[in-house]
Amino acid sequence: MRKAAVRTSIARASAAGAPVVRRTFTGVGCAAAVLATVAACGTVQNLTAGQKVDSAVERLGEQKSLAFGLRLDADPDDLTALMGEDSEEVPPEMAEFFTGLSVDVSVKSKKPLAESGEKDVVGVGMKISGDEGVFVEYRLVGDYTYYRVDMEAMGEAMGMPFPSADELDELPESEQHLRPLFEGDWVKVNTDDLEEAAEDAGAGSGSGGSGEIDAKTQKKILDAVRGVVAREVGFKTKEGKDGTEVITAKANFRDLLTGIVDKLQPIEGNLPPGAELPTSKDLKDAPNKNVAVDFTLKNGDLTRIETDLAVLADDPKGAKAPLVLTFGKAGDISAPKGASEMPVDEFGGPFGSGMLSI
Repeated sequence: MRKAAVRTSIARASAAGAPVVRRTFTGVGCAAAVLATVAACGTVQNLTAGQKVDSAVERLGEQKSLAFGLRLDADPDDLTALMGEDSEEVPPEMAEFFTGLSVDVSVKSKKPLAESGEKDVVGVGMKISGDEGVFVEYRLVGDYTYYRVDMEAMGEAMGMPFPSADELDELPESEQHLRPLFEGDWVKVNTDDLEEAAEDAGAGSGSGGSGEIDAKTQKKILDAVRGVVAREVGFKTKEGKDGTEVITAKANFRDLLTGIVDKLQPIEGNLPPGAELPTSKDLKDAPNKNVAVDFTLKNGDLTRIETDLAVLADDPKGAKAPLVLTFGKAGDISAPKGASEMPVDEFGGPFGSGMLSI
């Protein structure tokens, strides 16, 4: 098997996985900005329910160990129905892949997470899984970033062929260091080298900017969101199962989005590259429908957030697409034993840049 074919397969894997991860975390990040402020901004009659959610969100930041999982609890047939005419371009295997997909993130720190700086973080881990098991996993521990991918499982799910064992045997000696990647073993790369490579790649692409939002801009964003949420969002409380309490926040999606964007327009220039606000056309096309978000609390702790994305479809046809975010304690984020070390240039540009753009 030729060297180019191996690198083509690596590029396909990265191209398939990295955008999904980036979009997922972009969505989670946007949601976190709203969720962290949505509760404290209710009208007077909603203040008690709002304060409960606000307190639960603050308690997340008081933890030194936290894990959250994001998944879409939809049936493949429902997801296909929600896509409407576009579903003709999406094979059933792809719909099944996305409905079975979950993203799990864990972080541990020496200090409460809300107070932690980069040097306080002990480890960070992320897994992207499906019905067949873990597709991609990485961990940041100490000086290294550890990474593994199940090429065969990902190839089957995404409809992309990857090298077989026999083809790997045909790799020249100079390329044999790539075998652990294709065989699903752990590899590790010096994190400083990866960050430097990502910075060089960013400079070369002309994107510029650090991608971070300064504290002053963050406060302006939160203040803007608070005002809109106070006007647009209503809260309702009910008892759940096993002693839990479910607080539902409800608002018109278009009105909420339009209000937030209008308030953020004056500070758009302070947002990082890639964080451009929706256009007037985007807002006009946004669903003019009420959306409900359920916050589940147990003993004051936030354990689950759920919303049905199907309500935003033009014609749901009775389909449901619950998007679920769960919270708990972080699991194992230790450095994997036996990981093969690779220089960043040999690790592969697609993999390195893909991970660092998450």
